Formats: sequence, C-alpha cells, structure tokens
Amino acid sequence: MKTNMHIAPAPSGHQVKQGGNMFNQNKNLQQSVGLRRGAFSRPIEYVIEKLLFLISLTAIIAIFFIFAFIGKEALPIFFGKTNSALVQEVIKPEDIDKYPAEKIRDYLGLSRSKYKKMPKDTLIMLLEVKAEAHKEIPESFKNDKDARVNTTDWKYLIMPHQWSGYDKPVYIWQPVSNIPKFNFMPLIIGSIKTTLLGILFAVPISVAAAIYVSQLARPSIREIAKPIIELFSGIPSVVIGFFALIVMATFFQEIFKYEIRLNAFVAGVALSLSVIPIVFSISEDALSSVPRSYVEGAYALGSTKWQAAWQVVVPAASSGILAAVVLGFGRAIGETMIVLMVTSASEMTWNIFAGARTITAAIAAEMAEVVFGGPHYRILFLLGALLFGFTFLANIIAQSAIAKFKEKFEGTK
Repeated sequence: MKTNMHIAPAPSGHQVKQGGNMFNQNKNLQQSVGLRRGAFSRPIEYVIEKLLFLISLTAIIAIFFIFAFIGKEALPIFFGKTNSALVQEVIKPEDIDKYPAEKIRDYLGLSRSKYKKMPKDTLIMLLEVKAEAHKEIPESFKNDKDARVNTTDWKYLIMPHQWSGYDKPVYIWQPVSNIPKFNFMPLIIGSIKTTLLGILFAVPISVAAAIYVSQLARPSIREIAKPIIELFSGIPSVVIGFFALIVMATFFQEIFKYEIRLNAFVAGVALSLSVIPIVFSISEDALSSVPRSYVEGAYALGSTKWQAAWQVVVPAASSGILAAVVLGFGRAIGETMIVLMVTSASEMTWNIFAGARTITAAIAAEMAEVVFGGPHYRILFLLGALLFGFTFLANIIAQSAIAKFKEKFEGTK
C-alpha cells in the first residue's frame, strides 16, 4: 500500500532571515504602541502613577533628611569634639595667633563653616566672653576635680564613674546640675523595661483575641468585636497617659503596696493599651488569610475547632503574627506621651516597681530647656540617633526571623 506524502521544502536562509525581521518589526511595533498607549492614550492614569511614585520617593527622602539632620547635630558628641568641662584651659584673646585654628574652633564650639565665615575680630570678642565667664566660676568649682571632667566623653556616657560625694562608681543621668552628668544607661534600661513590659502584657492578650475572633467566634460576634478592638487604636496617647496617671497608678499601688507611685510597671501596662489594637489587627488579618482548606483538612482528620486553630492555623500564620509583634515593639519603644506622663526619675535598676525614665521621655521633656548648640542639646540628638539606629537594627533582625519562619512553615523565602 502506497501513501502519497508531500514534504514541504525547507525554507531558505533568505526566507528565515526575512521572517525573523518581520517578527522583530512586529515586536518593536507592539512595544511602541504599548508605550504610546500608556503615555498618551491614558494621560490621567500616567500622571497619577508618576505622582504616586514622587510621593513615595519624597517620603523616603524626607526620612533620610530627618536622620541626616539628627546625625549632623549629634556628630560633635559622637566624634568627641565637644567639651562640657566647667573648668577648662583659658585661651586669652591676645594669644589667638599662638594656637592652631582647630583648637580655637573646638574651644569656642564652632563648626568648620561658621569658623571660616567668622572674622578675626568676632573670634577675639568670643574669646573675651569666654574668659569673663571663666572668671565668674566660683572658687569651689575650680577646686573640684569633677569640674574639669568632660562629661560628654564616651567613657562617661556609657560607663560608671565615681563622682564627688559618692562612695562607688555609679550610672547617673543628671543633665541639670552644677556638674551635668549624661550617662545613657539609666535611660536605656528604662526604655527596655517599659517596652518589654508593654509587649509582655499586650502580645498574649492581642494574639489570643485575634485567634478567638478569626477562628472560634461566631460571625455575629466577629463583626462586632473586631471593629471595637481596632477602634481603640484611635484613642490619643495623652488620654491613655492621663488615665494611667490618675487611675491605674493609684489602683496598682494599693494592690502591690510599692512606694514609688509612678514606675516602669505602670508605664508598661499603659503602653500595652496602645499596642494591643495594632498587634490584634495585624495578627487577625494574618490568621484570616490562612486558606480555608487547611482548616477543613484538619477537621477531616478529626481535629476539634481549637486543635485546628492552634496546631494548623497559628503555625501557618506565624510570620504575620511575628510581624505584628515587631510593629508593636516599634510602637512601644517610640511612644512618648504615655511614658512622659507616667514615668518618674531615672534609676539604674531592673526592678519594675522602681522609677524609670525612657529615652523618648527625656528628649521630649528636656529639649525645650536646652541651650541651642550646647552639650545637653547635642546629647539629646545623639540619644535620638541611637534610638533610631536601635529600632532599625531590631527591624532588620525581625525581618530575618520572619523570613526563616516563612521558609519553615510555608516553604517559601
């Protein structure tokens, strides 16, 4: 049996080349038409798209400039270019030519740009003012060894020092005194104490509420409970702080019988009230986003409603819950008004019922009273830069932990 088969001849090289050129021309035509269609046929959408891009870029640039400004004001302290000693070597105006420009600039506390723009007569006048101020220092201060200490030096900022009148080295934040003391450790310990207490109270309550609302509650209860809890995030911080100052502080003092009414414990509980809505909202969204097939599969294997929620849904949503905790931590450590109203004097102790002072409270309370460009002014900016850096580092660590959780429970990076 014979079968007639017709085999088409293979295309010549010219035909292949011509076909490729036509394909490239069509592709280029489609690209040009698409670009023309996006830029010219829909001008309003194109403008809105570019406007949204510019807004996002502006926000990023604004954050960068804020951090750059804070860092600029803190650099003299960071690099040890500020001298807060009450008694210093006096440079006489007539000896201005005997000292290098760098020493004159540091002695007067001037920046490089200001020093270059300032005429010599003005520099001599500033040296005269500095010399007159030195003459007005009491003799008791001139004989005090602490008056010659540069308290803005890093070893006095982070290490204990035995000051006059103390029998051992101590950590002290005492910026307003005869000898200003700027040790950071009491403020750092106070910030860590109040933040951890706030997270300790807020996370179990908010995550448990999110599990109940998203997995266990009836739809009618869910529709009421979720908006009410999320509504609490709109309560101003000053209202929570006032409530903690007037009601919570007295209530807890009567229960626990501690001496100091305003302490880290009260501040931590008050902070938890501002953190709970944030952690709850994000955790509930993460739990509700778990595919329903996971729960139905658990039911098919004989799991109860609680077992399915705890053993299936929670591990699947663990990365979202961790992200909620990270955002809650950032909210707590950056809170100002609540801790400003509830905390008292700074103390170097981990006792939660002792007084505490946070970095944010110190900046808010003292910034309005400092001398512009003075040591105290620059110390507060350095605290702000350290807080910014610490929060940034905590977010990086948290993001890496979230990625590991996703890889472990979801199989994705």
